[in-house]
Amino acid sequence: MGEGRAVASPIVVMGVSGSGKSTVGAALAQRLRVPFADADDLHPAANIAKMTAGHALTDEDRRPWLDVIGRWLADHREGGVMSCSALKRAYRDQLRSHCPDVVFLHLAGTPEVIGRRQASRPGHFMPPSLLASQFQTLEPLDDDEAGVAIDVDQGIDSIIEEYLARTGQESS
Repeated sequence: MGEGRAVASPIVVMGVSGSGKSTVGAALAQRLRVPFADADDLHPAANIAKMTAGHALTDEDRRPWLDVIGRWLADHREGGVMSCSALKRAYRDQLRSHCPDVVFLHLAGTPEVIGRRQASRPGHFMPPSLLASQFQTLEPLDDDEAGVAIDVDQGIDSIIEEYLARTGQESS
């Protein structure tokens, strides 16, 4: 791997549960030598209890959580990586309302690939039964949103190299 360097804006690694947001996000932050945070760690206890019980969160459940994430992004304008599902355009808009220069890395994959990944994560609070609702909720990045979608069915280093190459943040 080449030398990492600070980025000009924070990055949100987004995607459905099981896409590898936390793993890729932590590796990307390490590569770029910037702070990393996992949005799952910022959920209030009520949200975790609801998901653990197999119930999808509502937009109302997510609003205060997204504000906390948005404030973290704003505090890391000089560079930082956050893993966050950010499945809907409205959620990404809420994050941008705090930090307009945020860039998204969408870890995209088929339900079959993500399902296999989820099955290998025993004990995670998001049960595999909610995977279908995640894909129904997912709104891919629009052309006017800063970011890229990358196929998750490859190694972590390959995902990071492709992201850096496509965003021009660092030469491979």
